[in-house]
Amino acid sequence: MRHSPDIAAKVITSEALLKLTRNSEDAKVFTTPNSHISRRVIASSARIFEIVFIALSGAGIWAVYLSDFSPQAILLFLPVFLFVSISLPLLMQVNGLFDMQAYLRPFSNFHKHLLIWGGVFAVVLSFVFFTKVGESYSRLWIGSWAVGGFLNMFWARGLFSFFLGKLNSSGQLDRRAVLVGGGKPADDLLASLEATPVNDVSIIGIFDDRSDDRSPTQVRGLQKLGTVDELVDFARQTRVDMLIVTLPLVAENRLLQVMKNLWVLPVDIRLSAYSQKLRYKSRAYSYLGNVPMLDVLDKPLSGWNAILKSVEDKVIAVIALVFLLPVMGLVALAVKLDSRGPVLFKQKRYGFNNELIEVYKFRSMYVDQSDATASKLVTRDDPRVTRVGRFIRKTSLDELPQVFNVLKGDLSLVGPRPHATHAKAQNHLYYDVVDGYFARHRVKPGITGWAQINGWRGETDTKEKIERRVEHDLFYIENWSLLFDLYIMARTPFSLVETENAY
Repeated sequence: MRHSPDIAAKVITSEALLKLTRNSEDAKVFTTPNSHISRRVIASSARIFEIVFIALSGAGIWAVYLSDFSPQAILLFLPVFLFVSISLPLLMQVNGLFDMQAYLRPFSNFHKHLLIWGGVFAVVLSFVFFTKVGESYSRLWIGSWAVGGFLNMFWARGLFSFFLGKLNSSGQLDRRAVLVGGGKPADDLLASLEATPVNDVSIIGIFDDRSDDRSPTQVRGLQKLGTVDELVDFARQTRVDMLIVTLPLVAENRLLQVMKNLWVLPVDIRLSAYSQKLRYKSRAYSYLGNVPMLDVLDKPLSGWNAILKSVEDKVIAVIALVFLLPVMGLVALAVKLDSRGPVLFKQKRYGFNNELIEVYKFRSMYVDQSDATASKLVTRDDPRVTRVGRFIRKTSLDELPQVFNVLKGDLSLVGPRPHATHAKAQNHLYYDVVDGYFARHRVKPGITGWAQINGWRGETDTKEKIERRVEHDLFYIENWSLLFDLYIMARTPFSLVETENAY
């Protein structure tokens, strides 16, 4: 565990926080130009590469030096090839050579690599010797694979370690965390984390509502930066990957209030179990190094899931764009011929982490009556909507340009629909109507979603309609999978037939 350097020695208010994170030189302490890179993704990618490398090096040397693909040769080649290709990765896994620390310090594990490679190929040579089939096997192939494969892989590990070291020193491999709750529990936790030999967390500050002796302005050199309410703004303005709550379980009411404020953020939330007297089974905990944590909430779509979701969006969006371009051209022509003004309408909406994004739509209203903030919902037979606009809104053709938002990275194909900044239900802003409304912004918004295919699209003029939409959005976030996304996309065209609430 490391403390971020040069933490500003002051407790900040909401106004000071905004100034700090946007305008001050001190912002360098809190902001990072690049996002956190998942250690799990890097380690598993390197593992896959090495397993493939081991197999391909053996097959490649056989193909280049021997070029014998007769059935008899393949029958001799396969047993040794499979034994080495399976045994080496298994032994490396068991001995921790695929762990991140092994990649960061490859030379400290040189002896393990040497023993494993030497041991596996010693077994191969013993097999060849004791079965008296030595003349059938090429000593050049076995020796080249043993020596060349080992040296090349270790050289590659050294190069990989160099680049990982650069990322690690810049903090990009660390999860940036803040402590929620100061005083003695925070002091005990920090002491334990500092004594932990290996973890991937950088603590950047403390947030606590208390301002008395129970929560001093500084704990082990770590500064208290504000209150829990200010933490929400802080986490939206800066890169925070994890919140570690140090409040004891006995402070139930305070703990519940804190969680109510924080669960809307797209971060991991952990409850420190270090100072808890109540103990659970070991599998109930996750660990930062050797420090036990209770998992309260996981960041949606992290690690490989985030990569898979991004690939899904980009690939399907490109394919969809190719097929939809003729349709989009016809819609654009119809909009242009129906009324004066631009074809596209741009609207500010809330996106991931409550950030404002500009969403594209085909214009469906008269230019002089457009409502960029959606302060007034569109209703049945709304005079602001053009003739073409009624049709494209009813069929959702006005949403097609949002494919470009997906390619830009502002939207996903599937997710909670983005709402305009002043959208209302029963004359109240959405976030005033539904408790925890902003929790739907823990993932990127989407062109279509679970709520839309279940009939909760179009007008949201009542409290119940927006509550049902948010309820479905939160279900989607908690149960995301690639198959779930594909199912929603497959259902979307059929759901457009049910256009009762779409005007």
